[in-house]
Amino acid sequence: MKSLKSMRLHIGIFGKTNVGKSAFLNKITNQDISIVSDIAGTTTDVVEKSMELLPVGPVNFLDTAGIDDETILGEKRIEKTKKIINRTDVAVIICDYNGLDEYEKDLIKELNSLNIPYLIVINKNDVQEIKRNKLDEIYKLTDNVLITSALTDEDLTYKFKEKLVKLLPEDFVNTPKIAGDLIPAKSTVILVIPIDKEAPKGRIILPQVQTLRDLLDSSCLSYVVKETELKDALDNLKTPPALVITDSQAFKTVSKIVPENIPLTSFSILFARLKGDLEAFKQGAEAIENLKDGDKVLILESCTHHAIEDDIGRVKIPNLLKKRTGKNLIIENYAGHDFPDISSYKLIIHCGACMTNRREILSRILKANEAGIPITNYGITISYCLGILSRAIKIFE
Repeated sequence: MKSLKSMRLHIGIFGKTNVGKSAFLNKITNQDISIVSDIAGTTTDVVEKSMELLPVGPVNFLDTAGIDDETILGEKRIEKTKKIINRTDVAVIICDYNGLDEYEKDLIKELNSLNIPYLIVINKNDVQEIKRNKLDEIYKLTDNVLITSALTDEDLTYKFKEKLVKLLPEDFVNTPKIAGDLIPAKSTVILVIPIDKEAPKGRIILPQVQTLRDLLDSSCLSYVVKETELKDALDNLKTPPALVITDSQAFKTVSKIVPENIPLTSFSILFARLKGDLEAFKQGAEAIENLKDGDKVLILESCTHHAIEDDIGRVKIPNLLKKRTGKNLIIENYAGHDFPDISSYKLIIHCGACMTNRREILSRILKANEAGIPITNYGITISYCLGILSRAIKIFE
């Protein structure tokens, strides 16, 4: 089974037009992924390629349009390229023998502000060697430099991987657990999975599958039940479970069934820790109490999906917010990888982020913090509105 794209290391490839970004990607992947041409602006949109890059593991390459694209559609291409930064775990900045100019330097400033590690690849060494003064300028910025030719360097893939391994983020090297680190091995865990309108026919949703796999990898004894069979499951166990994990939408029902002495949390809260910042989300939820009539709340989703009649982001959470606050709030929804203008909002509520990587969520948290806007997520919001947040996050303390 292929690794999920959201769990792969995202490697963004950036640079000006005609420095050989596409040729570099084709060489590393050993495939013609991107069109190679001497015509500026050939790469018109982000090209994605997932692969196994040993010894790094599963990665997702993001080949972007030139950051100096001056064609008619160049402005839109550059805008898309900049948005890719928010999904990038490690950046590869490609230049040629001309060295760096303001385009690359501005990009490096943004990468530094987001704490994104980067490698500078000086390409086209077969055409002309870079001058010493330009090379010295690059080394003043970073020691992570690779001088090569994507066309003639047969050892390029090896050299690139050697450099990449040294730049891997800590949370990728030591892959965090979803739930397995919260309890000892051999512990019993009950997963409560409602079969409702949001459950795909014949399947269960991604966060539930990933959590179950994580518990299996952690040698836990996992029981999967619907909320209607939860009491029977508890009664049948000789000893109480070490943890109960529920879908957030069943929090209210499940919390009444599970005794207070048994730890209880939700899949969405587990993913708040895995993909984001649990403490930041907790503080964000507390801002719900400060909402006033007419305040705007942004419900932000990482992926687009067909909204159903009782949709969690469009129906259930807005209803919970209005019931909890008693205020006439303006609720707006936004879906996809793009990040909208957030300046007019008083609160941002993010989805569980099962379809995107941690880097994108952390960048969104950072942008919200810079704008002074509290941000939280679905599971934290639901448990807060139901008055059970302290119980739902107790196991993480």
